[in-house]
Amino acid sequence: MQTHVKALIVGGGAVGTGIAYALSKAGWSDIVLLERDELTAGSTWHAAGLLPLFNMGYATSHIHDHSVKMYKELEAETGLNPGFSVVGNLRMAQTQDRMDEYELYAATAETVGIPYEWMTPAQIKERWPLVRTEDLKGAIFHPTDGYINPADVTMAMAKGARDRGVKVERRWQVDAYDWAGDHWDVTITKMEEKGGNLVPTDERMVVHAEHVVTATGNHAQRTARLLGVKIPAIPVEHQYIVTEPDPALVEYRKTNPQHPVLRDADAKWYVREERGGWILGPYEKNAPARFLYDVPDSFRADLFPLDLERIEAEYMSFIHRIPSSETAGLKDDYNGPICYTPDGNPLVGPVPGLRNMWLAEGFSFGITAAGGTGHYLAQMMVEGEAEIDMASLDPRRFGSWMTTEYAARKNEECYDHVYILHHPDEERPACRPLKTAPAYDRQKARGAQFGCVNGWERPNYYGPVDAPDSFDHDSRSFRRGDWWQYAVEEAKAIRETAGLIDATAFTKHKLRGPGAAAFLDWFTTNKLPKVGRINLTYALTDAGTTRTEYTIVRLAEDTFYLVSAGAWQSYDSDYLAQAINDNVDRFGPMWLDDCTGMHGVFALAGPNSRAVLQAIVRDAEPETVLSNKRFPWLSARRLELLMCPTNAIRVAYTGELGWELHHPMEMQNYLFDRLMEAGAGHGLKLVGARAQNWLRQEKSYRAFGTELGRDATPLEAGLDRFVDLSKDFRGKAAMEAMGIRSKCVTLLIDGPSDADPWGREALYAGDEKVGRLTSGGYSVAFGKSIGMGYVRPDLATPGTKLKVRMQRRLWDAEVTEDSPYDPTNARIRQDG
Repeated sequence: MQTHVKALIVGGGAVGTGIAYALSKAGWSDIVLLERDELTAGSTWHAAGLLPLFNMGYATSHIHDHSVKMYKELEAETGLNPGFSVVGNLRMAQTQDRMDEYELYAATAETVGIPYEWMTPAQIKERWPLVRTEDLKGAIFHPTDGYINPADVTMAMAKGARDRGVKVERRWQVDAYDWAGDHWDVTITKMEEKGGNLVPTDERMVVHAEHVVTATGNHAQRTARLLGVKIPAIPVEHQYIVTEPDPALVEYRKTNPQHPVLRDADAKWYVREERGGWILGPYEKNAPARFLYDVPDSFRADLFPLDLERIEAEYMSFIHRIPSSETAGLKDDYNGPICYTPDGNPLVGPVPGLRNMWLAEGFSFGITAAGGTGHYLAQMMVEGEAEIDMASLDPRRFGSWMTTEYAARKNEECYDHVYILHHPDEERPACRPLKTAPAYDRQKARGAQFGCVNGWERPNYYGPVDAPDSFDHDSRSFRRGDWWQYAVEEAKAIRETAGLIDATAFTKHKLRGPGAAAFLDWFTTNKLPKVGRINLTYALTDAGTTRTEYTIVRLAEDTFYLVSAGAWQSYDSDYLAQAINDNVDRFGPMWLDDCTGMHGVFALAGPNSRAVLQAIVRDAEPETVLSNKRFPWLSARRLELLMCPTNAIRVAYTGELGWELHHPMEMQNYLFDRLMEAGAGHGLKLVGARAQNWLRQEKSYRAFGTELGRDATPLEAGLDRFVDLSKDFRGKAAMEAMGIRSKCVTLLIDGPSDADPWGREALYAGDEKVGRLTSGGYSVAFGKSIGMGYVRPDLATPGTKLKVRMQRRLWDAEVTEDSPYDPTNARIRQDG
């Protein structure tokens, strides 16, 4: 056993071997992979081996696409056939809503370069006569995917890794991880089989590893305990059945190639051929989470007891869709653990708070993702960043507030939601409400329909006060849902009178100390503000791309208040804290406090917002306290709003005159009531996040997680004015060396009358794909759809005519000047 390694990979399933293979291909040597049992002994052995390219996420689509392409090349490289049957994947739709979903998905596929075809019911029937089609609307067909033998592809990747020098060691269990300052000391124990169980022996040793990757699958909770962190990857039972040969299928196959993998999403199942019969995999309700704390020592390549009654409805719908299957008896059945996370995406990236410790956990589609995960994780480890933004998979997207109970219940919901309609305005109900600001009940009583951001309940829009509980669910659509008109009225209120937005979910940090100013000057791209002023700035990755967007308020010479995106609290906090720890000796002592839960935030905006505040502000000179002279744009000061002390920031994400009112959380209800009373005579309207998102696009304000991320630099995002090239800052040289590969633009779109883009659509110049949207919505100022996205630099000039793909059609779009609404910022600077 090699005891000093560059990388130690823990877990010998498809994901672990995929990472070993990719790291060795990337040029690393001295790699060891440990497996506590045998390769494929976890969920890999009982996986159905499907390779679905269909995924709504941009990063995950890239991962799946890389896997499918890579698996086709494995045999030529390793000499082992991974058992890839490229039969295609037919995803059927029973409703127009389902076809709308496929059309939106196709936008993501198009931006990634995944081929697909549209099929009518008649075309399906002609090509695959065993399928009942009279109740279908159509289907989307992927010709390049299919299914693979999970054990074979795992062994092929393991051989590819071994051929490049990776050592694969079986029957070793990790019992401790200890950080030694520049490497990990990993205590491992030799396992042996006794009476069918794996038990530890007295043979122990320590492996010294510069990097550790955990790909422990069902054992993720044990891994979390050893590392002292929370990992919300918990398995859920998944059943599938294998039938005896179907005579009609056997006859069909005499003159035809294999059937594609079939998915009837509305019936919640997949099916594929298996030796003349069928494998049916349902995603039924009430599948329970398992192994919430530990996998029993006696559970190896084992299964759970069956609960066939739970999948009866799915089985009957399978017979309906393929009538000949009714005569095929059941041959085998499986009920095994498949890992999930609360949002369905795996956990790929650094472990919060730890150095050189990487997670690859929580894969519900592990066979599909194994090859691509290895590829992009290897880029992160070897080169510092992946070529795509991996933030949507980053383990730090979940906060430390997450409990085992929360993860288990959300993972069960995620399993149940595999085949639900994935509306882009979807909000899932399990474990809610959990984190509520004090004004939650007041907002709910006024019709608030909430979304969930980092566990916080945040109003998306305000519907009817007397709306039933199902209103938001019933309002969802791939087009303009019933909520749309409410968001329109909210957006108009901010443009015409005044609106109040709850922004309490913002991430908030306070940094103070003698080293704080010098550190932030190096850590961020913009000049630091003077005391009482603010700026917008960016922290970069070492690769020069955008890591975090901050609004920095300078409270004193050595005290700063940092505001960043609410969805990314732990993601931002961990990166900031590690950078401080690494540089405290360089810059001097400083102290960081995460004060997110201490301060509520209301954003008051609109031409009447000054009048609303004027009614409740208390000052020695109240008539001038809100004037441009005493309270200019991009400044901050303490205001007394009657009895509520408030840190007010004159900035508005909507592009109107406005203030952010950061207040003590315990006084939020008092302040809310006073603002509503004061606003009653000035047209004040409560406004949700959806209208705000539309309004910020009219101002070309980039958003983190859409326009801003780890795959583009601030210069590519068009944020040159927030980058001070006269100073040194983290990632500067890499950013400059990157150059301008694409440019962020705002587009006005003459789209369909009943739909707006969602920010996933491909952009075309003639017949050439030239970019993609990252945001989309409706503009009340221009009366048409609006979007933001990235295009080739030569196409970023205002006036450039492009096309955007929506609902299978190409619609006219025109690149506008930045900030098409009020480009001179006259409304924001309005005096009074």
